[in-house]
Amino acid sequence: MQKKLFYLLIVILVSGLGILGILRFSGQDGEATDYSNPDNWLSLPPQAVMEVDIFYLYPTVYHKQASTDPDICEVNNDMMRFGAQMAYKLQATAFETVGNIYSPYYRQGDAAACLSLTEEDRYNLLSGAPEEDAMAAFDYYIKHFNNGRPFILAGHSQGSEILLYLLSDYMGKHPDVYKHMIAAYAIGYSVTEDYLAKNPHLRFAENATDTGVIISYNTQAAEIEGKNLIVSEGALVINPISWTRDEAPASASENLGSYLPGADGYIPINPDTELKKIMGLADARVDNAKGVLVCSSVDAEAWFSGNPVLGKGVYHSYDYSFYYYNLRQNAADRARAFLDNNG
Repeated sequence: MQKKLFYLLIVILVSGLGILGILRFSGQDGEATDYSNPDNWLSLPPQAVMEVDIFYLYPTVYHKQASTDPDICEVNNDMMRFGAQMAYKLQATAFETVGNIYSPYYRQGDAAACLSLTEEDRYNLLSGAPEEDAMAAFDYYIKHFNNGRPFILAGHSQGSEILLYLLSDYMGKHPDVYKHMIAAYAIGYSVTEDYLAKNPHLRFAENATDTGVIISYNTQAAEIEGKNLIVSEGALVINPISWTRDEAPASASENLGSYLPGADGYIPINPDTELKKIMGLADARVDNAKGVLVCSSVDAEAWFSGNPVLGKGVYHSYDYSFYYYNLRQNAADRARAFLDNNG
């Protein structure tokens, strides 16, 4: 029987939670989570030992178990916290050799609660708990932990969309903070030309070492079943192996390493599962017309989650895992470039 790669959080991600954008529901808005309480932080270093900080927002890891469950979980929800820890293990650890990682727990919404909403109705819900918590956590981090160090923003899926709100709203109002941003890894969510046009203070990455920029891509096969619902029209892409935006392919042999339980498809994972460096697995090619990053070196059948929302060949769940060590090296390179240029 073919082995299948299954991450606990991926089951939730591919059920649609990364598709709808930041899921902000009425009913639990208002006062943000108290980030002076250390218990509300997934990662809170006791002291900063590196020159650079990382502020990480995990993807959606909460879904309702019963129809009576709230559309937005509380910040102490056990499922959400466990899933956040799994996401941290799979994603945020890519940056642990680069900087001090600060990561808040934040309230999340259940995608199924608004799957039937129109885009306009979803937009009308964008002022709720997830953004409130993210803004409050980042502001608390800046005022109490950062101490003027340069920082990297990192996220995935819903976490990346929240980062886009931080970039447009918070950074737009706080240029003194923005000037310390090395880069924003808003992976697994579309950064579009329209978004940048509305936020002229922001720029998309053009190479491996430019700073103050946004890095984004959404991974899929060359041909997929159905539509990639994660990707928006006008999405911008950078290749995480070559760090170029042209369509020249980068081979799997050029990949610095993937971070997975194995190289042959979908396998179960739990907190004790050993993740390892896998060489020669994932290649990468930008497709500017589709606004995606194409990976053609893995078997779409073997890596399919089985969930119908994201069809066969959509590798949203592996955006970090396939290019884990390239992300680590690139974060280090951008941090060094920033420090060299800014003293």
